[in-house]
Amino acid sequence: MNFPRRRFLSSSGILFGTALLDALTAPLWKWKQSIFLDTASAAIPAGTSPVTFVDVGREAGLNIPNVWGGVTHKRSIVEAKGSGLAFFDYDNDGWLDIYLTNGNRLDAQWPAGKAPTSQLYKNNRDGTFTNVTEKSQLARTGWQTGVCVGDYDNDGWDDLFCCFWGHNILFHNNGDGTFSDVTQKTGLSQEQVRWGAGCTWLDYDRDGRLDLFVCNYMKLDPASIHPENETKYCQWKGIPVMCGPRGLVGDTNILYHNNGDGTFTDVSEKSGILKTGPRFSITPVSYDFDNDGWPDIYIAVDSQPSILFKNNHDGTFTDVAVIAGCAYDENGHEQAGMGVAVADYDCDGWLDIFKTNFADDTCNLYHNNGDGTFSDVTFASGVGINNQYVAWGCGFIDFDNDGWADLMQINGHVYPEIDGQQLGQTFKNPRLVYKNMGAGLFKDVSPEMGPGISERFSSRGAAFGDYDNDGDMDALILNLNDLPSLLRNHGGNRQNWIKIKLVGTVCNRTAIGARVRVVTGKHAQMDEVHSGTSVMSQSDLRLHFGVGRATTIDLIEVKWPTTQKLERFTQVAANQILTIREGSGIVGSVKPNTK
Repeated sequence: MNFPRRRFLSSSGILFGTALLDALTAPLWKWKQSIFLDTASAAIPAGTSPVTFVDVGREAGLNIPNVWGGVTHKRSIVEAKGSGLAFFDYDNDGWLDIYLTNGNRLDAQWPAGKAPTSQLYKNNRDGTFTNVTEKSQLARTGWQTGVCVGDYDNDGWDDLFCCFWGHNILFHNNGDGTFSDVTQKTGLSQEQVRWGAGCTWLDYDRDGRLDLFVCNYMKLDPASIHPENETKYCQWKGIPVMCGPRGLVGDTNILYHNNGDGTFTDVSEKSGILKTGPRFSITPVSYDFDNDGWPDIYIAVDSQPSILFKNNHDGTFTDVAVIAGCAYDENGHEQAGMGVAVADYDCDGWLDIFKTNFADDTCNLYHNNGDGTFSDVTFASGVGINNQYVAWGCGFIDFDNDGWADLMQINGHVYPEIDGQQLGQTFKNPRLVYKNMGAGLFKDVSPEMGPGISERFSSRGAAFGDYDNDGDMDALILNLNDLPSLLRNHGGNRQNWIKIKLVGTVCNRTAIGARVRVVTGKHAQMDEVHSGTSVMSQSDLRLHFGVGRATTIDLIEVKWPTTQKLERFTQVAANQILTIREGSGIVGSVKPNTK
């Protein structure tokens, strides 16, 4: 694989080329690398792993395929983009349910009752799911893209916001297994057709009510798509393919402020988020990246600079991505950003960013320097070794509960026409798993991780969570024009863990933005409750921490987002699911499912 040459600035401003820098640092780097990779080899013999992933989707009852554009070729970019999905507990029974988006086909004329729709599956608590779509009233036909979950009206039931190429929908959770379309009532409807992509709930002004950020990908009028026999193809590596996004027109994003009365106000201009102009925005995430107590917003942008909106504490944001070092790759090049994962992967107390990109490029790992800047450590960390995939969903998950956040990357090309063309790339791809070796290093352990990782699909969205409540992290993956994958983690719970569900009382009920710190001995981890992420998807709102061999957590510290008050809990037994209510402490504890 040929990677771009890298250049670095020394503290004195002298520009060093890759060769000189490598010569200066090689002894130290090779020493550190050998220690951690040798340790990994000793712990995980070649070809084996104590943890594997197996796709149990069919056995679990996920038997309705995704429909998204043409199967063997695509004539419009909408057919290639795909969509996300969600793990969320819609009925508050403590078990993750599944929401699957769905798409359409251009010019399709579906027989009555046969059109593809979104799907809701209830967790039966025995490893299987029941399709409850009809009862839930969530079924919709259309090009549904992103999904994010949050309790916007603080009534105790998490609601569902769904993005579409067309018109977005806010579904209110009625608490009885049904949902109501309240888009018009809440002020979130728009007359014009727009291509909503990802979304995220956040409380940007810390008033205790969830606000909403929505990415719009591009302006694409359905009438502008040529009929099948008039398609004007572009080319990729000499192969005729659909066009975009370059040459097409980007769109602006939207920030909605929660008025506290069941309605929202569009504050996009007032907040300053329109100053970036139109972009091909896909996935937004909201975290406190600078540790100032206020939620910021990072956005993966396709074929243009990505965005980092710093919260100015006064209802406005400023894009600082360029000066912060997370808008481009380390060479200053624009990339085709798709998905985002966030974690403090090196446990230094600052949240880092992983961003997925297009084929012939690597994904990015941006290390948070703790001073308002990030360093692109893609190659130094070991995650820059794969560049042949179009990467989409992603997540930091501690798959083996050793206390260090690992990475899972979901892949799938956008051009089915490339199959059989001898290009070294295929439409369907395996997944990737990088094990966190500590000291900022990752190792590609994908070949050891079982059939759920090696099986090939053209995948898009991914959500992560413990759907069977057995103490290890599983994955839900959307596969274009195929059945979804439900990857069950086998062996991850051989080491210890703690899972925490937060319930806000002064802050938003979902506790989005709350930060949890878990300390075992000298090892401290932290994470925030978050909405959205991966690519246009929603993961488990509970926070999961592996704690290795520790049987007792020395300290659990919760910082609530509205008041910034701290609650501390000491000497907590591992291997349980805790519910912590703001101001009331630990109000529930559940032991793991051992079936």
